[in-house]
Parts: sequence; structure tokens; C-alpha cells
Amino acid sequence: MEEKVVEIEGLKKSFGDLDVLKGVDLDLYKGENLVVLGKSGSGKSVLIKIMVGLLRQDEGSMRVLGQEVSTLKTKALNELRLKIGFSFQNSALYDSMTVRENMEFPLVRNVKNLTRGEITKKIEELLDSVGLPQSINQMPSELSGGQKKRIGVARTLILNPEIMLYDEPTAGLDPITCMDINNLIVQVREQYNTSSIVITHDLTCAKVTGDRQAVLLDGQFKAIGSFDDVFAHAKDGRVKSFYDYNFIDS
Repeated sequence: MEEKVVEIEGLKKSFGDLDVLKGVDLDLYKGENLVVLGKSGSGKSVLIKIMVGLLRQDEGSMRVLGQEVSTLKTKALNELRLKIGFSFQNSALYDSMTVRENMEFPLVRNVKNLTRGEITKKIEELLDSVGLPQSINQMPSELSGGQKKRIGVARTLILNPEIMLYDEPTAGLDPITCMDINNLIVQVREQYNTSSIVITHDLTCAKVTGDRQAVLLDGQFKAIGSFDDVFAHAKDGRVKSFYDYNFIDS
């Protein structure tokens, strides 16, 4: 039986009169890339924030790596977060730091007793893995949007997370750079044995990166399965219209 690294059951979350999540169920399996598709405001980001303990659900269960997130004390929650890598939409690099310093920051903060040589070796290995070894002394302002995304992914990997969360990884990028980032997401899973949730409304990204797709509409998952199954057999017409509006065949 496949190991579940995330188990979501009956999850509900409202903000005042606005019901954002209306009892969702979803599992992420070890080694899987799972894409969560949905339009803006569909609840994708709320789901992720509950997963890392930034929000607490009103009802239901969110278990990550065997732990119920809402019950964790601060120390245990921080320890869990170190096992979850978050690749932000805007890359979240510090503008005043070089790429090396950006990479060092989470490592020095969270891993004690590393020598300068060990730190440099780790940074160089990760920059090489994302195809940007030459950028180590550059400032973020000198990088393109795609390069920033790659550096952001490399920095996220520096703490060896078990789970990767990608928030709109191709937003604002040209089609060729989008394909590069999509391929990087697949490469990261293969090279670092991560399990991943990819939050996107880009169906090309979904098709290339995802083993399964989960379509979130009106606070509920309307379809879960392979890309072809979800869009070929969807009973909800809005899932098909999402495809018709969005998809550009690569």
C-alpha cells in the first residue's frame, strides 16, 4: 500500500459568511507530484496555509507526515515546517543579498555546526542542479524571472524537505521559461525524492508536472485523477470549460 504523506479529510474553512473550503478530502502519496487546479479565489492558497499551520481549519483533519497540524505546539510545528519546502510565486529572494547569501540564510539559521566548506559545497551542488552555478555571486536584480524561480527552488531544497509546495510556479513567465520550470519540478522529484503539491491554474504546467490533478471549484474537489481522466470524463461542465479556456497544448 502506498504511503500517504498528506491526508486531508472533511476540511472546512470559512471567513465570516464566506465558505472557502466546504469539506475537502485529498491525499498526497510519497514520491507523487499532485497538482491542485483552480481559479483565483477557489481556496488553493487557504489549503496550503492550513497545511503549514498558518491558518487553522474550522472542521476536519489535516495530517502531514503523520501529524495533525492543528494540534502541534510551536516547537513541533516549526520542526514540521523544516520538512516542507515552499517555493513562492515571487521567488521571495532577499534583494539586498547575493544568491550565495540567500542560499546560506536558511541553512545557517537551521543547521548548526556546518563548516564554511560544507556550506559552500551544498550551495554549489544545488545551484548546479538547477543549472545556475555561475550565478552564486549575483544579486537578484541581475537575474531574469526564470532564473529567480530556479534560485528560489534551490534555496527551498537546501534543507532537504520531504514535501515541496509550489505556488503558481509559472506565473508571469514566457512559454519557453515555463517549460523549463515545469521540467525542473519533475527533475526535483526524481533527483531529491520529494513529494509535491503544485498549485496552479496553468494547465500546461499541470499536464507536464502532475501525476494526478485535483480540480478545486466552489470549495470542493470536483475531479481527481490523471490529466486525461479529469478532463475527458468530468461530469461538472465547469471543469471542461476551465480546460477550454486555459489549455495551450505543448
